[in-house]
Amino acid sequence: MSKPHQYELHLLWTGAHQGPTENYATYSREYRIDIKGKPSITGSADPTYRGDPALANPEDMLLAALSACHMLSYLAVCALGKIKVLSYEDAASGTMAEIGPQRSAFTEVVLRPRVVIAAGGDVEKARALHGQAHKICFIANSVNFPVRHEPTVTFGG
Repeated sequence: MSKPHQYELHLLWTGAHQGPTENYATYSREYRIDIKGKPSITGSADPTYRGDPALANPEDMLLAALSACHMLSYLAVCALGKIKVLSYEDAASGTMAEIGPQRSAFTEVVLRPRVVIAAGGDVEKARALHGQAHKICFIANSVNFPVRHEPTVTFGG
């Protein structure tokens, strides 16, 4: 068995300088995530929970992590499978719903990758490799809700 991978970050509630959490309606939800050697990420809560709509929220970042992990897994299996990917983009969406009193959770994520492969490539194989990519995506393997794929694969120049 291989050694587990460890990840570390530092999260700081930067909104504290605007005052304490005396009032639910007025305290700042802004925070910063620092990961050694990488650019900082400034975030907030979703606007539904009085966050700053101009900043990424944890829900955005979960969706982004699933989309990026699938893309990276897909590009890897395509390279190994001799499929030449020319471009890749995704229009991902996630659904979060109440699952109990004062409890919400993601209930589904749909990835809609649009892939362009080199002329003469195998479109059906390229489409099928999304299933393999899903099986090896670390983030998809870590969530307890369905992550569906609706890929489009076409030929490019």
